[in-house]
Amino acid sequence: MRILVIEDEPKIAQAVKKGLELKGYAVDMVHDADSGYSYATDPDYDLIVLDRMLPGKMDGVELCTELRKNGVSTPIIMLTARGTIGDRVEGLNSGADDYLVKPFSFDELTARVRALLRRPPVTVGSTLKVDDLSLNPQTFEVKRDKTDIKLSKKEFSLLEYLMHHPGQVITKEMIANHIWDEEADILPNTIEVYIGYLRNKIDRPFPDKNPLIHTLRGFGYKLSSN
Repeated sequence: MRILVIEDEPKIAQAVKKGLELKGYAVDMVHDADSGYSYATDPDYDLIVLDRMLPGKMDGVELCTELRKNGVSTPIIMLTARGTIGDRVEGLNSGADDYLVKPFSFDELTARVRALLRRPPVTVGSTLKVDDLSLNPQTFEVKRDKTDIKLSKKEFSLLEYLMHHPGQVITKEMIANHIWDEEADILPNTIEVYIGYLRNKIDRPFPDKNPLIHTLRGFGYKLSSN
């Protein structure tokens, strides 16, 4: 999953970026409202972390309002040092989905990120489920039937993205834009390699079960039981 951080304080922005990357997210970072608006209109972002006080033509509230006015529906968590009830109401009324007051616990931020990203068609509590495959974004546990499956961070991110879109055709471009940040150097066969890694862990060890990862030649990939 790919996240955009719009924060003018470099130390805070870098800390948030590094922390989210350690959780397996791809993260891009900008430091002003003008760049923030340009980046935030990109539909490939799954979530935006937005500072309220920003340099540029707009502050965070105005930026959020403008994004919603122009049809950008990406979930937004607003960060701010202003924590009165009135400030929170203004932030939420501008279109933000959540509001977090500085200084904040990084564990709380990641919990809120997960909550906003937890919008798949099929869930059991916080767990994503497709057929007999389950993935828990909080504990990083993956199981097929009752068998534990160990994944690397990037494999986990790829599988999580596919499980958020069960039955849908996902192109290589979509995967690259959601799983790797803009600074990543992706080779032409990188995505094929990672799809292969996933097949080796969730399909091939279970020959008596239907394969879940399907390749549609010339189109992309699909995660489904048929």
